[in-house]
Order: sequence, then C-alpha cells, then structure tokens
Amino acid sequence: MRTQAALTALALCATLALTACNGDDETGAAGTPASPSASPSAGATATGAASPSAPAPASSAPSKKPAPTTPSTVTPAGTKKPPAPGATCDHKMPISPDEVAVYRYTPEGGVHSLIVKHGNWGCAAPGMDAAPFDTVGKETFLNIAEDAKITVVTPIIDSPLSQPITLQQLIDWLIAHPNQGRVFRYHLDGAGVIDWMDQQYTS
Repeated sequence: MRTQAALTALALCATLALTACNGDDETGAAGTPASPSASPSAGATATGAASPSAPAPASSAPSKKPAPTTPSTVTPAGTKKPPAPGATCDHKMPISPDEVAVYRYTPEGGVHSLIVKHGNWGCAAPGMDAAPFDTVGKETFLNIAEDAKITVVTPIIDSPLSQPITLQQLIDWLIAHPNQGRVFRYHLDGAGVIDWMDQQYTS
C-alpha cells in the first residue's frame, strides 16, 4: 500500500515538473520581443521624416547683355538749352510777392480798394528796354490807405521819373483809364492795407 502511494506521488511530481517546464517555454516565447529584422526600424523612419530634404540648386538665369544706349535728346536737369536765335532770355521770374498790375478802383465796402492781378516778369522783346509783366490768376482786391505814399511815372504823369501823387489823383486816373494794368510795387502795413506804392516802368 505504501509503495503504491509513493509511486503515485512520484508520478504526480514528474507531471508537475514537466508542466512547469512547458509553461516557462511558452512565457519565454510570448515575452520575447520581435526581432529587429522582422519590421522596419521606427528610429530610422523618424530620422528620415525629421531630416529636411536637401534644397535643389538654384538655377541661375543667363545674364543678359545691356542694350546699347542711344544719345539722349533730353536736357539734363540743372542745365539750360541755348536760347533760340534772336531770343533775349529763356526764362521767367517767379510770381512776384510785392508787385501787382492795377486795373481799377472800387469804394465797395466803404474802403478804398484797388482791383489787381498778380504776375511775373517775362522777357523783353528785341528792341524794347523794359520787360513785360505777365499776369496770372484772377483779379483780387487790395485795400489802400487814404494817406498812402504813392509815386508814379508815365503815363499816369508826363515824366519818366517817379513823382508823388495823392490817392485821389490815382483814383481819378484809374477811373479815366481802366484796365491798363500798370505795375506797382507795394507794401502792406500791419493791418494788411497798402501804405505805399511805387509805379514800375514798363514799355
């Protein structure tokens, strides 16, 4: 009886030992990581994705030869063309800030006013000893003081030399000879009223 029990126990131990060995083999097979050669390397793929592609070499366009230049007919800035034959000047002065052509007189608004136009000096014609005063823009008004100092020449008076006259004398002449546009240099006082005028000689 004892011998049979001992044999049974021995057989059971052998079975358990065999079963334990098989279990270790299966665990080892299941836990063994896949061989690196079985699939592409993840590290290699990441490295390939992260590295930028090498830039393509820039294609240099063939250089063009400059077109042959032709002599320019435009006058360079800051230089002047020679005047045409017979011309005495090739320019005009800027708009004069203190000279006007006087056309008429008006007492509108209860003040003495001269109707004038601004302008600039042009070029004297051949054989003439005075340049013309070329007016620009529209007619405007300039107030003049009752006691303004006024000097005039021909044709307002019969003299090529400046002579003083009163404002009333100038008014009388303008009423009798409107729109002649005689040129005067003038000065304004602090109130913007003419306090002196000097007629400029024109042909």
